[in-house]
Amino acid sequence: MKFFIDTAEVSEIKKWADYGFLDGVTTNPSLIAKSGRNFLDVIKEICDLIDSPVSAEVAALDHDTMMKEAEVLKEIAPNVVIKLPTTLDGLKSCRQLTAMGVKTNLTLCFSTNQALLAAKAGATYVSPFIGRLDDINLDGMHLIRDIRRVFDNYGFGTEILAASIRTPNHVSDAAIAGADVATIPAATLEKLAKHPLTDKGLDAFVADWKSTGQSIL
Repeated sequence: MKFFIDTAEVSEIKKWADYGFLDGVTTNPSLIAKSGRNFLDVIKEICDLIDSPVSAEVAALDHDTMMKEAEVLKEIAPNVVIKLPTTLDGLKSCRQLTAMGVKTNLTLCFSTNQALLAAKAGATYVSPFIGRLDDINLDGMHLIRDIRRVFDNYGFGTEILAASIRTPNHVSDAAIAGADVATIPAATLEKLAKHPLTDKGLDAFVADWKSTGQSIL
């Protein structure tokens, strides 16, 4: 599974890129607003920092304006992925951008039918929102499993990008369900490597080592 970080904070991207398991970045209007910075400046800075996919979302809701905005965004860097809503206008824009050789990410996907349309439109990624489905007492992971089955049935190349991830369990469950990518907030990435038994074992090892009076260095 590929790991993307879901953030517009450049400092967070620098930190996690150093670990070597960061495969891309996703941003959205809410994350940009939280950063308080200029959207285009942030995307360029991120693209200068890493050469992996960076999702930059259009703000428009109609096809014609989406295409104009996509033209601006794709010129920022070769690794920009145009993020579009999973609507009829977004799907139409996806089809045209795909024909131009531009990578796309269809976001705010909440159903298998939406994912199927995204794949037929040639989307590079489709982003089912796990956490938001869980919020309304639906099973977000069930959606990942269904999309995986449909895509495998027909050999679609669109990658399933599990989004709206809230917990470490969301990451492991999405991997088991067959998602190709998980886009993860920094706080959740931090938790993936943590386990209370690891901490307990290390405490014991440190105490035992100290009791020997030895030093490796």
